[in-house]
Amino acid sequence: MSYETPQAAAVAWLAYPQLANTRDQRTLDWLFDEGSLTRRLTRLSGDNFSVTPLFEGWQTLRDDECAALGLAPGAEGWVREVYLRGHGQPWVFARSVAGRSVLQRGGLDLETLGSRSLGELLFCDQAFIRHPIEVCSYPQPWLPADAAHAGLWGRRSRFERAGLDLLVAEVFLPALWQADKEANR
Repeated sequence: MSYETPQAAAVAWLAYPQLANTRDQRTLDWLFDEGSLTRRLTRLSGDNFSVTPLFEGWQTLRDDECAALGLAPGAEGWVREVYLRGHGQPWVFARSVAGRSVLQRGGLDLETLGSRSLGELLFCDQAFIRHPIEVCSYPQPWLPADAAHAGLWGRRSRFERAGLDLLVAEVFLPALWQADKEANR
């Protein structure tokens, strides 16, 4: 699957100051929350949280991912795509990537995560440093077909530990916003 489309080339990843005055506070709170998204979703779902793997394997990374990780365009990396679910509904589409060479020497075995949350692993290991969160209107072609909606907000941040860089992107799906709205009535 090719991710480089004219639409993808126009993606602008934005920092908080670039977005702060253009979105409501609740949306900004979800997009820029630096805590564990897994824990937040677990609370919102009343412990009815699960992870459904969609794809795990080696593939050519998108150009924006290569740039964020400091890799040459067209580099190969490990890709993990999952749904983070609340009450069985997909609430978040997550895509995590790392360069092949970095992963092979970095001591993180992403191949064995299965239905466990990568977020819990990252937040339980105090050696990981989280770099600033960036957000964008996530390109519809980058989403799985059953979640492909226009105008969905996504965020990403790079996690680093002793030379191992991992880029984690999370796209907030309509069912999450509905669940959050119902929980905050």
